[in-house]
Formats: sequence, C-alpha cells, structure tokens
Amino acid sequence: MLALGKLLELTLAGREPAEKTQLTVEGVRMRWMGEGALEVRPPEGRDNGTDLLLSAGIHGNETAPIELLDELIRSIARGDLKPRARILFLFGNPDAMRRGTRFVEQDVNRLFNGRHLQSGGVEALRACELERLAASFFSLPERYRLHYDLHTAIRGSTIEQFALYPWKDGRQHSRLELARLRAAGMRAVLLQNKPSIVFSAYTYDQLGAEAFTLELGKARPFGQNQQVNLGPLRLCLEQLIEGTEPELDDDLEGLQLFSVAREVIKRTDAFTFNLADEVENFSPLEKGYVLAEDAGGSRWVVEEEGARIIFPNPKVKNGLRAGILIVPTDADSLG
Repeated sequence: MLALGKLLELTLAGREPAEKTQLTVEGVRMRWMGEGALEVRPPEGRDNGTDLLLSAGIHGNETAPIELLDELIRSIARGDLKPRARILFLFGNPDAMRRGTRFVEQDVNRLFNGRHLQSGGVEALRACELERLAASFFSLPERYRLHYDLHTAIRGSTIEQFALYPWKDGRQHSRLELARLRAAGMRAVLLQNKPSIVFSAYTYDQLGAEAFTLELGKARPFGQNQQVNLGPLRLCLEQLIEGTEPELDDDLEGLQLFSVAREVIKRTDAFTFNLADEVENFSPLEKGYVLAEDAGGSRWVVEEEGARIIFPNPKVKNGLRAGILIVPTDADSLG
C-alpha cells in the first residue's frame, strides 16, 4: 500500500509524508495537500467530471466518519478502489483529533463563511485553511461538485442518521440529491431556511457545490464504533468514487423531511434548557412547553404543531445556537 494511504496515521502523529505525491499501479495520483488533506485524481482518461469533497473530524472526537474516510483512502492506495472522480479528503481539526476532544479552543464548525475573520487562534486559522483548500479544489469549471461533511452527534437520536441541507436565496433543494441521501442510509433531512456558518453551508453558498452535513450516530472514541452502521453510506461513497452509482429516481418514500421553525440562541450565562441531559435529537415537544429560559425573563415556548428538538446544547458560548426547533414538511416544499 502507498504511504499516502496512511493519511490518518500521519495526521494523528503530526507528521508530513516523505513523498508528497504518489501513483497507484492504475495511475491514480494521490497528493498530500497539507495536514489532514489529500487530493486524489483519476487517470485523465477515466475522469468522469465529478469533484467529491469528503470531510470528517471537524469535531475531533467524532471518530466513526474519520475511520470511514481512512478505510476509503487505504482502499484507493491499495488499488482496491479505482476512482473515476476527483476527491479531496479532509480531516478537519487534527489538534482536536489527537486530543480526542470536540475542539481545542472553539468549535471549528461555527467559523465558516468568513466567521473566522472575526476570531483568532489555531481553529480560526484552520477554518480559513479548510475554506482555501475547498475553494481551490472546486475551482475547475464545468464539473459536478458534491460535498459530504461527516459528523456524529453529542447525544443519541431517535432518527440515528440524518442530513442537514444548507440554504441559499434563489436556489432550490435537489430531489435527486435527496434520493441519493436516502440510498446512503439517511432517514431524515433537515431543510434549512437561512444562511449558516458551518462548513457545508460555505461550500454550498460560496462554491456552488451540492453540500450536506451528515449526522451518522453518536460520538464514540476510536475503535468503539461497531454499533454505527455505515454500510449503506460506504457503498454510496464507493459508487460515487468509482462512477458505478445506479441511476437514481426522485422517489423519496421513507425519507422524512423537516424544516427549521426557530433557532434557540443562548444570550447569557443564565441560559437554561428545561430538558433532561439524555433527551435525544428529534424528541417531540408538546405545544405550550417552556423549552428554555434566559436572563431578563426571556423564554422559548413551543408554539408549533409537531415540533421536535435537535442539537440541544446549553454549553455553547453566548450568542451561539443552543438548539433548533424543527417541524415536519413534505416534498412539495422543494419547489
């Protein structure tokens, strides 16, 4: 196996490879682009015009998707996977990965779409670097651009695997991409309705990619992800890489769609959630329930029919989103 196939090993050790570019027997070029970054190019005659960005480790303790990307990279390096797409593999926050923590100083996934310019520290610099790498990768014209940013969640979920679809004014969500997510094992998709500062929102908004944040289960340490079923997603990614994906229709049966009703923003240190710590993502909320409270008598009362909560986290910094209230929607909302 080529040494560049050990990108995860190199990243966790904080080492640079001796050779920055290597070729497989089939002529696939693997090029080290910097810490935690590897570009893969198929031979010119096999390139099918797809640019696929696969990122994981934006939160350093979300190891299941990191291990999945490691397996794909090793398969390419061994010659078992024969790419027809260009691919950029990114391990987002190497410092946090080495420490086994979500982040070191601040959440990298709150620093995109220029937010890093308003901050400082190593993670702001890393967000800037990830934007640069993504922009360079997606700079070739007339190619199909797709980005999956792979995560696992802090807490459990009643719908274990789901996706978040970014929003941009005037741009429609794609039924074809939703069908692909369904084939990849996603059971729900949250259709966002405002700009965001996460990585997939940057590539969707600024670089014209179809882009998604994929939540794949609960965060666990390296080597403890046996309960996370990534089989359908892995098959989907292998097919995208090799250009063997079966033809998709726009059948979305079995895929639950949700839209954002409101974001819960933590304003002060007095903020409290009226939820138990073990409450899972997609838990239903009764109408009239006082969900959260903050200083000055601020209260979030559930007003929506069929409301659910995702990503409740009262420990975020003041001014950041502490949770999202969502409601069911249907495919007619896609336009």
